[in-house]
Amino acid sequence: MTQTCFITGTSSGFGRILSEKLLARGDRVGATLRRQGALDDLKGIHDERLWVATLDLTDTTAIPDTVEHAFAESAASSPAMPATAYSVRQQIRRQIEVHTRRMSISIRCVCQ
Repeated sequence: MTQTCFITGTSSGFGRILSEKLLARGDRVGATLRRQGALDDLKGIHDERLWVATLDLTDTTAIPDTVEHAFAESAASSPAMPATAYSVRQQIRRQIEVHTRRMSISIRCVCQ
């Protein structure tokens, strides 16, 4: 069964590797990154199964719109998405909030 995954930080590192693995096994990926063009090679290969958006997680005002846009795009191309979209949206928002909070705490600790 094909899954749809939302991954942040896909320009490089774990986010990039996870995106590559999921796409290789046939899943769909909603990927956010800070460096535009970093996933152009994957987009060329997996066009219909890879949704890409620029998002900097430190810009907390952009997060809700990006998540909503990702789900709107996924729902349009995946009939199973609307049934589970609400709980998954909540999980994604929670995950992003936790990571943003941790990043903020880390920055404060380093800068003090």
